[in-house]
Amino acid sequence: MEHLRLAEGEYRFARIVWENEPLPSGKLVELSRQELGWKKSTTYTVLKKLVDRGVLRNENAVVSAVIPQEQILREESRAVVDRAFDGSLPSFLAHFMGGHPISDEEADELKAIIDRYRKGDHHA
Repeated sequence: MEHLRLAEGEYRFARIVWENEPLPSGKLVELSRQELGWKKSTTYTVLKKLVDRGVLRNENAVVSAVIPQEQILREESRAVVDRAFDGSLPSFLAHFMGGHPISDEEADELKAIIDRYRKGDHHA
């Protein structure tokens, strides 16, 4: 399966939508100016691109997400593991940890996530 990837600017833009949806396109222009420093034309160019890719929708000048943020984060994370660590989650985790200790609470939380997935609960 090919991963749906967003460039950094696209992700930051989509995050504005996820955090405020549904929102009028005029409000999106204003938020994009405030948070990203974008002009109106840039906002509408990126909006059109993400609508065309099926990430966002713009109906009656109201913008909302088609694809939830959680799905994008899963796909982005999987792409990193696949590309950089040949799909090995243990290898990714070992490199991510980088020899830094974690607290007992963090270790317990990671174990709980693994246990949920092991049992087939994929909503961790």
